Amino acid sequence: MPFRRRKPAGLFERLRSAVWPRMGFRRSLRYLKLRLVRLSASPYSVAAGVAVGVAVAWTPFLGVHIIIAMVLGFLLRANLVAAALGTTFANPLTFPLIWASTWELGHLILGRGQGDASAHVDFMALFSHMNFLQLWQPVLEPMTVGAIIPAAFSAIVAYVSVYAIIRGFRTQKQLLLAQNIANRKSALGASE
Repeated sequence: MPFRRRKPAGLFERLRSAVWPRMGFRRSLRYLKLRLVRLSASPYSVAAGVAVGVAVAWTPFLGVHIIIAMVLGFLLRANLVAAALGTTFANPLTFPLIWASTWELGHLILGRGQGDASAHVDFMALFSHMNFLQLWQPVLEPMTVGAIIPAAFSAIVAYVSVYAIIRGFRTQKQLLLAQNIANRKSALGASE
């Protein structure tokens, strides 16, 4: 095997790399940025797609984030690939933050005492039957209501930042192309 390590990774090294990659998250974020910049859509479309994906990532509907983002992206005429990439905001590292904050904020908005709600809910029984109607009021309703404010805020931040990145990259690319054309014309003019 040509790309195998000479010394196999130990247990500690494998556990560490599972939690925190060797190259860090900068490489993943750079890849995501390059993937977004290379999409052949308008800056609005790409930025709106990412904003929709990030907003949907705050909802508690795991497993259907991409589907919801695609439907909303289609309705808003956003780039669907960007919407799917935006849902990666919800990942195993951000799930605890998202769930805890939407749970607390939802109970605060709905005017329910968080201690009272969790004291009367038998989560093991609810999740073992997986009945949507039984899960709605004690779990999904507060998390959905609690997701509205952070989803809106993060969607605005995502839209503005991605729009600026895409617009800046494309402006820089056009300037570079114009400079290359000017250099070629001057080289052709000098040779004649």
